[in-house]
Amino acid sequence: MRPIGSATISFGLVSVPVNLYSVAESAANISFNWIHRDCGSRVKQRYYCPTDDALVEREDLVKGYQYAKDQYVLFEPEEIKELEAVATNAIDIAEFIPLEQVERTELSKAYYLGPDKGGERAYRLLSAALSETGRAALATYAARGKQYLVLVRPIEDGLLLEQLHYADELRPFSEVPLGDGEVKKEELKLAVQLIEQAATDEYRPEQYEDEVRKRVLALIEQKIETGTEITAAPLPPTETKVIDLMEALKASLGAGGADSEAAGKRKAAKRSATGRKSSKKAASGG
Repeated sequence: MRPIGSATISFGLVSVPVNLYSVAESAANISFNWIHRDCGSRVKQRYYCPTDDALVEREDLVKGYQYAKDQYVLFEPEEIKELEAVATNAIDIAEFIPLEQVERTELSKAYYLGPDKGGERAYRLLSAALSETGRAALATYAARGKQYLVLVRPIEDGLLLEQLHYADELRPFSEVPLGDGEVKKEELKLAVQLIEQAATDEYRPEQYEDEVRKRVLALIEQKIETGTEITAAPLPPTETKVIDLMEALKASLGAGGADSEAAGKRKAAKRSATGRKSSKKAASGG
């Protein structure tokens, strides 16, 4: 894994040089380009001015902030450059907060942190101290002309940097329209049973795959190999209907119970077959 950047974590008089690594594999994203159907060439983006009815070159463009309808405050590139934060590569810790107080909705991006040369002992010390106290370091980090609010928290034997949203960027959940709906005791009881029926105590994300991405990659490979156009079968029409919540819960529980019963029969049959094999093996002196 190659680092995508470097920084220095500062807390008290201790400095920890670190490298930043991507948490996810960027190659997992599939992107498409716009192609001219007639000749197969990739098209280029051009800027058009409707007032002058003409194409505008990049060197004739300036950035503008719309403060009213069709009213803009203009900024030259030099002015914007002066407003940008100076990239110091310093992760300045402001305070240590209880990790559980950070809501998942506040998280924006995440990066693995690894020790840079000479910072191994201080890196492990900070990770161990955060794990011991159950706290995370809240800090600011300037990069790419912006200032970010970040959280440094322990992960396994190391550190993870999570970029946070600022408070004024978050929308309160209270703005979400919930409508009116009464939770009935019997429905709640069945819903709890349904959850417990499919519950597991172990999180295993590796058993799930992006099926859409797999299909896209398969079609891409097929087009490359055959050069033919691929047509997809039309999807069956979907029906939108009001369901009886209680009946749906009961049906779900019933289906789960049938699956569990079938799985139990398969396991019993497997044990029985194993027992017969063991008996034959013992009888033959194996």
